Amino acid sequence: MQNPTAAMIVIGDEILSGRTRDSNMHYLAGELTKVGIDLREVRVVPDETAAVVAAVNAVRALFDHVFTSGGIGPTHDDITADCIAAAFGVGIGVRDDARAILQAHYDRAGTVLNDARLRMARIPEGATLIENPVSSAPGFTLGNVHVMAGVPSVFQAMVASVLPTLTGGRPLLSQSYRIARGEGDIAGPLAALAGEYPDLIMGSYPFQKDGVYGANIVIRGQDGVRVDEAMVKLAALFPA
Repeated sequence: MQNPTAAMIVIGDEILSGRTRDSNMHYLAGELTKVGIDLREVRVVPDETAAVVAAVNAVRALFDHVFTSGGIGPTHDDITADCIAAAFGVGIGVRDDARAILQAHYDRAGTVLNDARLRMARIPEGATLIENPVSSAPGFTLGNVHVMAGVPSVFQAMVASVLPTLTGGRPLLSQSYRIARGEGDIAGPLAALAGEYPDLIMGSYPFQKDGVYGANIVIRGQDGVRVDEAMVKLAALFPA
């Protein structure tokens, strides 16, 4: 039985301009791997309504789960909630439960819940809230799309809130082996070994250090016995 699949949409001009380095994809990929959900695609899109709506509608039809990152804050360029509502063809407005969460948070902080902050309580119709224990402003899930903040600490907290509610599959196991030879020397035997194990994923990741060419070979699969067996054969082909 195949694992559930997922895609991620990273939203933000700051990512595409290089001003901000995205770490959320790396974190999400690792967490999904642990629970047996296969991350199959990642898209990075600008803060443009048409681009976000098109990306959401494209990937939600292809994968079991879609995770978005960014664009749910209080400023004018935080358009993700509106884009999700548009993608699903539903209305959006300030929701009482989301407002109450924000009100309690800002009351504790002695800060006014002004119109800008209240934007974070605008939730598309039919969505369920995603808990945010870091800064309170909730994310939300609509259909198979999970909408989360871009700030890494908040994103990670929201992932922790969502994952227990999802049905996973078999975790992907991984082992690596370092070979101090160029890829051109190892490509043939490695391809033959990969052919013996079509149920496993074998990747070659080259490096150069102190004038030495080599590659780290990573073998991944759901069956630990098969991964071990392939790794033993790999080590026999290229002794350390």
